[in-house]
Amino acid sequence: MTDSVGVLNAGSGVEKGRAARKRVPRSALGGWQPPENRTDPITILERQARTRLPELVPIRYARMVAEPFPFLRGGPAIMAADLATTENTGLNVQLCGDAHLSNFGLFASPERALVFDLNDFDETLPGPFEWDVKRLVASVAVAARGNGYSDAKAEHAAMEAARGYREHMLRLAEMDGMAVWYLQVNADAVAELVRKPKRREGVERALSKARSRTSLQAFAKLTAPDENGVPRIKENPPLLVRIDEPEALDINAVFAAYRKTLPEERRILLDRHELVDLALKVVGVGSVGTRCFVGLMADRDTGSPLFLQVKEAETSVLAPHLTASKFKHQGHRVVHGQRLTQAASDIFLGWATGPNGRYFYWRQLRDMKGSAVLENLSPGALAKYAMLCGHTLARAHARSGDRVAIAAYLGGGDAFDRAMAEFAMGYADQTVEDHRGLVAAVESGRVEAASEF
Repeated sequence: MTDSVGVLNAGSGVEKGRAARKRVPRSALGGWQPPENRTDPITILERQARTRLPELVPIRYARMVAEPFPFLRGGPAIMAADLATTENTGLNVQLCGDAHLSNFGLFASPERALVFDLNDFDETLPGPFEWDVKRLVASVAVAARGNGYSDAKAEHAAMEAARGYREHMLRLAEMDGMAVWYLQVNADAVAELVRKPKRREGVERALSKARSRTSLQAFAKLTAPDENGVPRIKENPPLLVRIDEPEALDINAVFAAYRKTLPEERRILLDRHELVDLALKVVGVGSVGTRCFVGLMADRDTGSPLFLQVKEAETSVLAPHLTASKFKHQGHRVVHGQRLTQAASDIFLGWATGPNGRYFYWRQLRDMKGSAVLENLSPGALAKYAMLCGHTLARAHARSGDRVAIAAYLGGGDAFDRAMAEFAMGYADQTVEDHRGLVAAVESGRVEAASEF
């Protein structure tokens, strides 16, 4: 290869990457200009609202209208439609589908180690690798501006995310498949981003807090004993509402179907627990209005709590623009994408069909989960965090895609990094404009935003 990519073996992967570069130069990925026939973003959100719980949709709008960054978080369908109008490399991977900054975080591996990885796969689907990278760098630029940082610092942070992706993909291309599969980013890598003692202490506290976020901690926060001393989930309407008659959901049949999707040894562990209580819970930004439940389980011998989240899985927002998923069951699609992409997945990750033929996937509600508070990051720390996310995204893509071809496309120079930074700034401008459109829609009464969310 002419670029300083490292010692890559010449072969089909390199040729494929070079061919993609000729077909779609890296510079062609930069910049953003909306097409003349661009679909109105508010129309896209309204279409999504048709399948959601109507009483919760105003909460979604309220969260999105607050600032441009939560608007971007809540509008992956908007960005998917936009990306579909751009040139793409054809170098496909299992996309996260919503790889913005807040969808990276800490959680426990099955071995109880604290790892850093992607943590949301509602929109996962095979597609061109750069779609995830573009979503990431755009979120970096929008978050930086939201923190009041200059455009120069926002662009630098976005470029660092792209550089982290490219440089790590080059390293991954020189590794064998087994080494890539077992590779993890542990919590120490997050701490190493910060060298100043005072800021390092803050990171260590955040890691400690993540380790404490277990079902036991959630039990103390989310439950209270009833008149008979039985623990029940505490209501906080409309964000958390108990379901008094879970049998109305035919929960036993749904639970049995979910159980069958777990590995046999995990079924034995699950069988050591029984369902105590169930509640409807509002989660996230883009997911608000979908049906999401929290189940309180208890160990049959000790009574120790286990919280499971049961989340509705709709068709990926990428599906109208890419090849449809091979999985008819959307919960299966999510679980497959998560298991394929994450270095370590939740031991209770599974899927089932719920009432009215709706699709759901299951996982633990809290298992040492934690994420960065973006507002607390300095410009330098944000750039380093963005690079870590880019590094992590490359590892995720290398598990399913042709890492040698992608590395050959990216090259050893910074052409890709600069193109991504250019796109990030252009799409950050678009996000501000679209956010203003939602503000106007709320003010005109076209959509209703809740006063409390």
